[in-house]
Amino acid sequence: MFRRDNGRTAIVICGRTSDGVWGLPKGTPEAGESLEETALREVREETGLEARIVDKVGVVEYWFAREGTRYHKWVHHYLLEATGGDTRNHDVEYDRVEWRDSRAALRRLTFKNEADMLAKALKMIESRS
Repeated sequence: MFRRDNGRTAIVICGRTSDGVWGLPKGTPEAGESLEETALREVREETGLEARIVDKVGVVEYWFAREGTRYHKWVHHYLLEATGGDTRNHDVEYDRVEWRDSRAALRRLTFKNEADMLAKALKMIESRS
Protein backbone atom coordinates (compact mmCIF):
# COMPACT_ATOMS: atom_id res chain seq x y z
CA MET A 1 0.00 0.00 0.00
CA PHE A 2 1.25 3.46 -0.84
CA ARG A 3 0.54 7.10 -0.22
CA ARG A 4 1.98 10.23 -1.76
CA ASP A 5 3.35 12.94 0.56
CA ASN A 6 4.71 16.11 -0.99
CA GLY A 7 5.68 14.28 -4.18
CA ARG A 8 7.31 11.37 -2.31
CA THR A 9 6.00 7.83 -2.12
CA ALA A 10 5.64 6.08 1.24
CA ILE A 11 4.94 2.35 1.64
CA VAL A 12 3.39 0.61 4.63
CA ILE A 13 5.26 -2.48 5.85
CA CYS A 14 4.55 -4.91 8.69
CA GLY A 15 7.09 -6.34 11.14
CA ARG A 16 7.26 -9.08 13.77
CA THR A 17 9.66 -8.94 16.69
CA SER A 18 9.54 -12.71 17.27
CA ASP A 19 11.21 -13.68 13.99
CA GLY A 20 12.45 -10.31 12.67
CA VAL A 21 10.36 -10.61 9.50
CA TRP A 22 9.28 -7.48 7.65
CA GLY A 23 6.72 -7.96 4.91
CA LEU A 24 3.75 -6.71 3.00
CA PRO A 25 0.22 -7.36 4.26
CA LYS A 26 -1.38 -10.46 2.74
CA GLY A 27 -3.69 -13.31 3.62
CA THR A 28 -6.02 -16.11 2.65
CA PRO A 29 -9.46 -15.60 1.07
CA GLU A 30 -12.50 -16.38 3.17
CA ALA A 31 -15.34 -18.46 1.69
CA GLY A 32 -17.05 -16.59 -1.14
CA GLU A 33 -14.56 -13.73 -1.10
CA SER A 34 -12.91 -12.45 -4.29
CA LEU A 35 -9.15 -11.89 -4.46
CA GLU A 36 -9.76 -8.14 -4.47
CA GLU A 37 -12.04 -8.32 -1.42
CA THR A 38 -9.40 -10.43 0.34
CA ALA A 39 -6.68 -7.87 -0.42
CA LEU A 40 -8.73 -4.99 0.99
CA ARG A 41 -9.84 -6.94 4.09
CA GLU A 42 -6.36 -8.24 4.90
CA VAL A 43 -4.83 -4.78 4.52
CA ARG A 44 -7.51 -3.32 6.79
CA GLU A 45 -6.95 -6.05 9.42
CA GLU A 46 -3.15 -6.17 9.31
CA THR A 47 -2.45 -2.44 8.96
CA GLY A 48 -5.52 -0.64 10.30
CA LEU A 49 -5.73 1.25 7.00
CA GLU A 50 -8.43 1.59 4.37
CA ALA A 51 -7.42 1.45 0.71
CA ARG A 52 -8.56 1.39 -2.86
CA ILE A 53 -7.23 -0.93 -5.54
CA VAL A 54 -5.38 0.90 -8.29
CA ASP A 55 -4.11 -2.08 -10.31
CA LYS A 56 -2.85 -5.65 -10.04
CA VAL A 57 0.93 -5.93 -9.65
CA GLY A 58 1.44 -9.68 -10.07
CA VAL A 59 1.41 -13.12 -8.47
CA VAL A 60 4.08 -14.84 -6.40
CA GLU A 61 4.03 -18.64 -6.29
CA TYR A 62 6.00 -20.62 -3.73
CA TRP A 63 6.14 -23.77 -1.63
CA PHE A 64 6.71 -24.05 2.11
CA ALA A 65 6.60 -26.80 4.72
CA ARG A 66 5.06 -26.70 8.17
CA GLU A 67 4.93 -29.61 10.60
CA GLY A 68 5.83 -32.12 7.89
CA THR A 69 3.25 -30.92 5.35
CA ARG A 70 4.18 -29.15 2.09
CA TYR A 71 1.99 -26.26 0.98
CA HIS A 72 1.75 -24.63 -2.45
CA LYS A 73 0.77 -20.99 -2.24
CA TRP A 74 -0.05 -18.17 -4.64
CA VAL A 75 -0.04 -14.58 -3.40
CA HIS A 76 -1.82 -12.02 -5.58
CA HIS A 77 -0.35 -8.56 -5.09
CA TYR A 78 -2.33 -5.40 -5.79
CA LEU A 79 -1.26 -1.79 -5.99
CA LEU A 80 -3.28 -0.23 -3.19
CA GLU A 81 -3.55 3.45 -2.36
CA ALA A 82 -4.30 4.42 1.24
CA THR A 83 -7.60 6.25 1.67
CA GLY A 84 -7.86 6.42 5.47
CA GLY A 85 -7.47 4.60 8.75
CA ASP A 86 -4.65 4.51 11.27
CA THR A 87 -1.74 2.07 11.63
CA ARG A 88 -2.31 2.01 15.40
CA ASN A 89 -5.46 -0.03 14.68
CA HIS A 90 -3.66 -3.04 13.20
CA ASP A 91 -4.38 -6.58 14.43
CA VAL A 92 -2.02 -8.83 16.41
CA GLU A 93 -0.45 -10.64 13.44
CA TYR A 94 2.34 -8.04 13.35
CA ASP A 95 3.93 -6.10 16.19
CA ARG A 96 4.77 -3.08 14.08
CA VAL A 97 3.12 -1.41 11.11
CA GLU A 98 5.07 1.53 9.72
CA TRP A 99 5.10 3.94 6.83
CA ARG A 100 8.54 4.04 5.21
CA ASP A 101 10.01 5.97 2.33
CA SER A 102 9.66 3.72 -0.72
CA ARG A 103 13.38 2.96 -1.05
CA ALA A 104 13.77 2.25 2.68
CA ALA A 105 10.73 -0.06 2.57
CA LEU A 106 12.25 -1.92 -0.37
CA ARG A 107 15.51 -2.47 1.54
CA ARG A 108 13.68 -3.53 4.74
CA LEU A 109 11.54 -6.34 3.30
CA THR A 110 12.75 -9.79 4.37
CA PHE A 111 11.75 -11.86 1.35
CA LYS A 112 13.11 -11.27 -2.15
CA ASN A 113 9.81 -12.16 -3.85
CA GLU A 114 8.05 -9.37 -1.90
CA ALA A 115 10.86 -6.91 -2.66
CA ASP A 116 10.52 -7.79 -6.35
CA MET A 117 6.75 -7.12 -6.21
CA LEU A 118 7.33 -3.83 -4.42
CA ALA A 119 9.94 -2.78 -7.02
CA LYS A 120 7.40 -3.52 -9.77
CA ALA A 121 4.71 -1.58 -7.88
CA LEU A 122 7.04 1.41 -7.46
CA LYS A 123 7.59 1.50 -11.23
CA MET A 124 3.82 1.44 -11.69
CA ILE A 125 3.43 4.34 -9.25
CA GLU A 126 6.18 6.34 -10.97
CA SER A 127 4.59 5.82 -14.38
CA ARG A 128 1.33 7.31 -13.05
CA SER A 129 2.98 10.45 -11.64
